[in-house]
Amino acid sequence: MKPPVILYKALPQDLQQRLESHFTVTVLPDISPGTVQKHTDTFKQAVGLLGSSETVDAALLESMPALRAASTISVGYDTYDVSALNARKVLLMHTPTALTETVADTLMALILSSARRVVEVAERVKAGEWTKGIGPDWFGTDVHHKTIGIVGMGRIGLALAQRAHFGFGMPVLYNARRQHKEAEERFNARHCDLDTLLQEADFVCSILPLTEETRHLFGAEEFRKMKQSAIFINAGRGPVVDEQALINALKNGDIHAAGLDVFEQEPLPVSSELLKLPNVVALPHIGSATHETRYAMAETAVDNLINALNGEVEKNCVNPQVL
Repeated sequence: MKPPVILYKALPQDLQQRLESHFTVTVLPDISPGTVQKHTDTFKQAVGLLGSSETVDAALLESMPALRAASTISVGYDTYDVSALNARKVLLMHTPTALTETVADTLMALILSSARRVVEVAERVKAGEWTKGIGPDWFGTDVHHKTIGIVGMGRIGLALAQRAHFGFGMPVLYNARRQHKEAEERFNARHCDLDTLLQEADFVCSILPLTEETRHLFGAEEFRKMKQSAIFINAGRGPVVDEQALINALKNGDIHAAGLDVFEQEPLPVSSELLKLPNVVALPHIGSATHETRYAMAETAVDNLINALNGEVEKNCVNPQVL
């Protein structure tokens, strides 16, 4: 009999068939407490778990005594209690490389659309306001040769630096826990502390994961340190930013604009003040949302689970120490 696994995220048909060729797959709508209660035996027997965007904590693991590996269709894993997984020696697999280029594209799109006011002026054209040659009230700001500050120089930060340096001639500053020799050699990037980056960058781009250290890293004090002409970009995790502090900074003119793909609460509430500000570009967390990349992420997650349960873990493991 094939090992039993739970799938709680829709997969392309061919990928589900690949999973089913290795395991007995139970497809569930979610892994909420109600679903666990309804399918107690299924959760009790499952050795694998595959999905994304839901909480995997100690309470869920208590209901899954046979679980050996969990595979998330994402690079981020802040919804997983890694300590609880480690305590039960459950492997956590993720997709750190599949979305790198696509998220970097999204970051560049946010930079361009925020600086050039693309969304705002496009809506004005649709509203019939373009009735004569445009004046300064339609103008944006240049991107080329402005200084970009990247907070978090991982794979995505490196891909963004490449676009900024070679595509737009932008000097690159970066803040990270360690110096990144490749970024410095390829893009002449300069490692600096966060205060220096905030004070010098024209575009401050956050690509940070959510941890206890990064939660609300960007608050009122940080926005006050930025240039009044600066544009803040976030495509990492929403709670890295104190959203009310960002709103205040935008309203008070402490910073010029913001381009955001992630938020403290998602979906973003329709009552959010961010939606009322013309100097904000707000996207619905589309960083990796292309057909090609989402397929690649799902394919990687499927292969990750197969490899983990076959004892063939060579990459994409968050907690290899449990081996």
